Amino acid sequence: MRLRFTGLAAWWVQRASAVFMLLFIVVALAAFSLYPRPSYLEWRSWASSPGVALAMLAFFAALLLHMWVGLRDVLLDYAKPAGLRRLLLGGVAGGLSGIAVWVVLILARVQT
Repeated sequence: MRLRFTGLAAWWVQRASAVFMLLFIVVALAAFSLYPRPSYLEWRSWASSPGVALAMLAFFAALLLHMWVGLRDVLLDYAKPAGLRRLLLGGVAGGLSGIAVWVVLILARVQT
């Protein structure tokens, strides 16, 4: 089965991911201002806690989904030759997949 975000589904993905990212940023800024972490070891122990690591993973998943829907819509609207559109969509998908792998590797490294 092919996962497609078009029309109303794409609109919901865009809005839900934006709301989640906004809430994450607000909570993170509140945590940073209430509990400052002056040393690298304190930052690392905070980031390696399971709840924070899972929230960061969800944040980056929402960010990448948000980026995919937005860039896909722009390319579908403005890249007129079908071949060029497919090439650009493939490049965007490859780039976002690379970023996703990179984020997972970083979060896995923090856990060890």
